[in-house]
Amino acid sequence: MKLVTVHLPNEFLYGLDELVRMQKYPTRSEAIRVAIRDLLKDELWAHQLSAAKTATV
Repeated sequence: MKLVTVHLPNEFLYGLDELVRMQKYPTRSEAIRVAIRDLLKDELWAHQLSAAKTATV
């Protein structure tokens, strides 16, 4: 994995820490990875899949 540095508002960090405290995720990093994966799935990969299906029809 690669290290990526981001700047986040304090409210986001508090929210991430709360998710970890609630044991929804083991670490902030894991919560961020899941969020990015879901974003890519919804915004990018679904669009690419739809475009590929349209191109083959």
